[in-house]
Amino acid sequence: MKIFEPHAHMVSRVTDDYERMRDSGVRVVLEPAFWLGQPRTSVGSFVDYFDTLLGWERFRAAGFGIHHVCTLGLNPREANDDRVNAGVVELLPRYLEKNGVVGVGEIGLDDMTAKEERWFLAQLVLAKEHDLPALVHTPHRNKRQGFLRCLDIIRDSGIRMDRVLLDHGNEETVKITRETGVWQGFSIYPHTKMDPPRMVAILRQYGVERMIINSACDWGVSDPLSVRKTADLMAEAEFGVGDIDRLVWGNPVQFFSETGRGTEAEWSTPPASTLGATHAGNSFLRGQSVETWGKRA
Repeated sequence: MKIFEPHAHMVSRVTDDYERMRDSGVRVVLEPAFWLGQPRTSVGSFVDYFDTLLGWERFRAAGFGIHHVCTLGLNPREANDDRVNAGVVELLPRYLEKNGVVGVGEIGLDDMTAKEERWFLAQLVLAKEHDLPALVHTPHRNKRQGFLRCLDIIRDSGIRMDRVLLDHGNEETVKITRETGVWQGFSIYPHTKMDPPRMVAILRQYGVERMIINSACDWGVSDPLSVRKTADLMAEAEFGVGDIDRLVWGNPVQFFSETGRGTEAEWSTPPASTLGATHAGNSFLRGQSVETWGKRA
């Protein structure tokens, strides 16, 4: 089974997670720009963060045979902070042209403030101008209202609806979004948001068209193997191999390859290994020999 993990915050995960993900079938991991759990206080901290996603994390993932791509943007949790919001959005255009950046995100709404809406719209316009898809974070509270407001802003931006992935959906939001043309995203969590049995029930009712599932794993309680566990449960529920493959591989590949910054053929072939190499003088082996680590690879 090949898996494209379309939403994982790997900068907050350990190298063992990369190893486990590879062994579960993950061939590509997409890392959306995220917040730190506490506010960043300057635009310079975003520069370092974006450079980390484009540098160190790509290097680290390649060591485990996984392609690493990312989406960049100003997360809605940070869009309310006037110390950084305008400066980050001004910074984004030069990053959105870089190799390895396959979209704008995660952007969207959280508390549904006027500032969040302003910077959400501005970044949707950037996505349209740079011909990139948008990965949209939706509020964890007032889910129905949040989805409806996100859709209004998406329409106002002029971006094509099929270039938008509206994430963190549930049973209620499927009914709102399934006829709009946007892609529907579902974050599979151990105890909150959406779990594998609920996801399988949704898929049984609505099918896999324009559906994308992810682990959204980060520094909190989350599981980087959630996509594989959902796929295994689909198999137990007697879904066809074609539907499972389309959900965990074909759909995210289709959505994120339209940029031309990656292809199914490229992502199906393991990246050049970084085993024994260094990035900015650093190695993820942390003192282990190449021979010792290679026995696990």
